[in-house]
Formats: sequence, structure tokens, C-alpha cells
Amino acid sequence: MSTMSPIKDKKELEAMKKYFLGKNEIRNYALFCVGINTALRIGDILRLRWKDVYDFGSRSFKKHLQLKEQKTKKRAEILLNKGVINALKKLLAYFNKNHITIDENTYIFTGRKNMEKPLSRSQAYRIISSAAKALKITGNIGCHSLRKTFGYFAARSGISSVLLMHIYNHSSFPITMRYLGIEQDERDEVFMRIAL
Repeated sequence: MSTMSPIKDKKELEAMKKYFLGKNEIRNYALFCVGINTALRIGDILRLRWKDVYDFGSRSFKKHLQLKEQKTKKRAEILLNKGVINALKKLLAYFNKNHITIDENTYIFTGRKNMEKPLSRSQAYRIISSAAKALKITGNIGCHSLRKTFGYFAARSGISSVLLMHIYNHSSFPITMRYLGIEQDERDEVFMRIAL
């Protein structure tokens, strides 16, 4: 499998969201939003249960998601931002409207036929890559693109490379830059803007 690309255009991000919502694929919309807003690997996203993000006692979303990353075995604490919470609220509303019962141990992203198991990685890949193809988004777009998209926009907005290295648990700056798809044209743009 070749390297996944980040989605670098905000209009394309919005098009992906509208694509899922337009097809009433609320689970897929929420999966996409959680992916681009948390920088989590798809394996960690698919293992999430409602108790990780929602307090059933107070009927409110938690402020932070706390988990042990599957790949690195490191603990992570991630703020649940507005993008994540709004997407998960839509998913809860969809469940309520369709009389789908969930509890704290229910996986957030389940298959349609079996609510007892999480969506598979291959299904998640098909969901993301099919939407990107339907929208003619260029690049090799798949599940890992969501994680990379978060970092790409964080880097472009001025977030320090040291902080991004920490978020991704990378060992060096060049790894992070290569990972985020910072390409020559973007480097050239810096030199064009800094004309002293």
C-alpha cells in the first residue's frame, strides 16, 4: 500500500462532510470528523466506546478523551473539540431518531449489521477512499489521511513542529515534515513571502 496523503484543501474537507451528510451516512460523517480533529490512528478510533467520550450519568460529553494508544502503548489525553462533539451529537441524535439503543460499552463506530463489533479497518478505508474518489479529491486518500490532515492544518496554522512531533510521537522533525506532506511548493512559498 502506498503512502496516504493529507487532504490539504478546506473546501475538500467540507465537501467530504457534506457528502456523508447528504447520503444520511451519519456514522461515516462522525468517523471522518473524529479522524480529522483528533490525530488518532484509525485503529484507536475504531476501538472507542461511548464511555470514552460521553458521561451517561450527566448526559454530557467529556472534555477529554483518555486512552492508551494501540501502536505506541503510550497514554494520550485529547481535548474533544467542537468538531468532534458536534459530529458525535449528530450520531447520538441519529441513534435516538432511529430507536437504536446504545450504552456506555457500545462501540461508537459499529458495523450496520452488528452493533456488538466495531467497524473493521478495511470497511473504514473503503468509506473514506470511496468518498474521496466520488468527490475527485486528488492524492492517495484513506484512513491515515485523516490523521495527516489534522497535522497538515496544524502546521499550516503555525503550531510548533516540536508540539506536532509530540502529538505524533515522532523521533525527529524531518519525519514529522515528511509525514505531513510538506512539499517543495510549500517550502518555496515561505521563501517567496520572506523577500527581505
